[in-house]
Amino acid sequence: MREQVITTPDNYEPYLLSQGIRFGDLLFISGQAGAGDDGRIVEGGFRAQGEQAFANLRRALEAGGSRLENVIKVTIFVTDMSRFDEVVELRRRFFSAPYPADTIAEVRALYDPAAMIEIEAIAAV
Repeated sequence: MREQVITTPDNYEPYLLSQGIRFGDLLFISGQAGAGDDGRIVEGGFRAQGEQAFANLRRALEAGGSRLENVIKVTIFVTDMSRFDEVVELRRRFFSAPYPADTIAEVRALYDPAAMIEIEAIAAV
């Protein structure tokens, strides 16, 4: 049975999508960008956005009954692949061995022109 994951705040509600869906023992988390509680992309550049995106990912995982340590697969979208080394540093900071399976892809744009990174994940519950 599908169960919706809801966070507070839920900046995704106006867009008719869920922060995540729990299905059995799996948790599917929607892309988390570097938006603060007010829904706006945080200032401070790529690193600040990346840290906020991981914090948002953590919040969504916990709301669904999981945590960063249980992430099985992560997909990270960036608007500039020259930030790859910074992505690896963020992964090292927020994940631990064994590291989750990962896809990192450069995209032309994300949902907000100011967004530089977005992270989606699949985790065990």
